[in-house]
Amino acid sequence: MENHPPRRTPPVRLVLLLPAGVALLAGLDAALTLLGLPAPVRLDRLPVVHGPLMVLGFVGTLVALERAVALAPRTGSERARPWAWASPGLLGLGGLLLVAPAPLIVGQVCQVGGAGVLVALYGAAWGRRADAAIAVQGLGAVAAVGAATLWAAGVPVPALAPWLVAFLVLTIAGERLELMRITPVPAAAERGLVAASLGLVSGAALTLLWPGAGTAVLGASLVGLVAVLGRFDVARRTVRGHGLPRFMAVAMLASFAWLAVAGGIWLLGGPATGGVRYDAVLHAVFLGFVMSMVMAHAPVILPAVLRRPLPYRPVMYVPLALLHSTLVLRVLVGDARDVPWAVQVGGVGNIVAVLTFVAVAATSVLRGAPPAGRPVRARTEPAPAVAVVA
Repeated sequence: MENHPPRRTPPVRLVLLLPAGVALLAGLDAALTLLGLPAPVRLDRLPVVHGPLMVLGFVGTLVALERAVALAPRTGSERARPWAWASPGLLGLGGLLLVAPAPLIVGQVCQVGGAGVLVALYGAAWGRRADAAIAVQGLGAVAAVGAATLWAAGVPVPALAPWLVAFLVLTIAGERLELMRITPVPAAAERGLVAASLGLVSGAALTLLWPGAGTAVLGASLVGLVAVLGRFDVARRTVRGHGLPRFMAVAMLASFAWLAVAGGIWLLGGPATGGVRYDAVLHAVFLGFVMSMVMAHAPVILPAVLRRPLPYRPVMYVPLALLHSTLVLRVLVGDARDVPWAVQVGGVGNIVAVLTFVAVAATSVLRGAPPAGRPVRARTEPAPAVAVVA
């Protein structure tokens, strides 16, 4: 078979990806400050913007960039739908402005606009194919608009946590629903996932008026999502495979466990807007669930976006194992038993795990595919829609 060199990454994609990287580094810097530890950069408002910076500035930009790529025609023309690039552009710009000397409201307005265009991206995807998976992801984008708008209106970040959680959880749940369909999925399972998704957004809205009732709905919805995903996700089968399929499955199954932890805390413990329970819920979701999912899908999503291969290598297990082991120390020891040193050590370990994965991924891209002759196991899980389109 003839080997073709990797296609060059379109410049617009690199430009749009750069702010996400800046948001990640700034968010990790802020995490050190919030842990009460020395940080490389000290900016007074970094701790205040930490949550929106990581969720909307970093992950939000990546999600929007993936959606914009998925909307492009098979020709790959970056000019075909120019408005689509406004979503990652505004979210990334908003992230940059949050750490710049500009007034805070300027960055907040950019994030509102970027989230709004993201909803339009899902609307365009729905126009191509009306599907429950797209509806769930679009519902997550609506939660992103809610979070960004409320924050710009002066609502404190702890009150926005349910909206930020809904955005990322529903985005990932919708993509997993698409992949679950490689095997027959009972209609009741799909309806259950949609119902849990509606419950998650409804619970986020309820927390603004009736925190106790809203938090109970949030917790029950997360537990319901985990029940459906844990029962029907293809990761249950691919974990018995080899190479990339097993790595992805291990990361995803571990992420489901952390989502269940967050749901249980909300369901049994009630509202959490500060202290150890707040720390436990947020990091169980944003690190245990979301970051583990980012690690799982990076070898599939990033090549589709950047047009450069990110070959799987066993060393990818190192940051994954470090992420989950230090999160156990942070949440199940530090937060659960109110042990400050465990929270700090676990938090630093979380940061090291994320940076290690970035380094491993970058090295793998630079090294390219494994040498010819090395056995390569076929992937048993299909790529998300973006990879197929791109």
